[in-house]
Amino acid sequence: MAGRKKTLNTVCWIIGFFVLWEAVADIMLYLLHDPNAEKKLTAPSLILQQFVADAPHLLTEAGITFSRAAIGFAIGAAFAFLLAVLMSLSRLIETTLLPYLLLSQMIPILGLAPIIFSLVKDLDTARIVIAAYMSFFPISINLLSGFKAVRTDQQTLMYSYACSKWQLYRFLILPSALPYLFAGMKIAAPLAVTASILVDTLSVQDGIGQIIVYSLAGGGALGAFWPAVVLGALLGVISYNIVTLAEFILVPWDRGEAGKEKSA
Repeated sequence: MAGRKKTLNTVCWIIGFFVLWEAVADIMLYLLHDPNAEKKLTAPSLILQQFVADAPHLLTEAGITFSRAAIGFAIGAAFAFLLAVLMSLSRLIETTLLPYLLLSQMIPILGLAPIIFSLVKDLDTARIVIAAYMSFFPISINLLSGFKAVRTDQQTLMYSYACSKWQLYRFLILPSALPYLFAGMKIAAPLAVTASILVDTLSVQDGIGQIIVYSLAGGGALGAFWPAVVLGALLGVISYNIVTLAEFILVPWDRGEAGKEKSA
């Protein structure tokens, strides 16, 4: 019952937001007669019309961006998992690598993306690399926190039954840390999409990002700008919900903790 009420409240807030947006856009256009009203704040109804008109093209470009983001996310998650396991196994590895991991996140993504693109000379590869780069840090840090959250007395009990290190991770540490892993993945998934869109802007080849840049530069209809922006945001929401669904299926023992996000 409480879940339905929360969902209903969310839907009401979303509808209210778009109604307010439409009202403000109409006031600027029809009451204030602002000649640049549609450029400053395009009404949701006009965005929807433009989206319907350009749907095949927009969805094709969105598919390109999202698929590369997904590949990069998967690679980043795999690398993050390996890194977190290594750091949990050795205090020396953790103290050695952690400062460099933190330092890697200090590099502005706007500066790193052109460098990667110029090195690999391929837009798809650059998308994947940057998406992986954006994904691995939040996943590895959250998973490492999950490994450390397992109580010592539980580990001692497992060892008392002559469990090996592999069995300890398989039956205790990893299952206990899975909610932390998915918490990091929920953060990383939208970041991977954002990274892929950012790399799109470096080329006029394809992707949602190039539609946004092309529209702003005047090379195409300005009306395509807002549908592309909204669709890009929707891709981030979709990626988050895919991870949430995976968590619901794979971590059934933690469903009672829904809404209580675990993070580092």
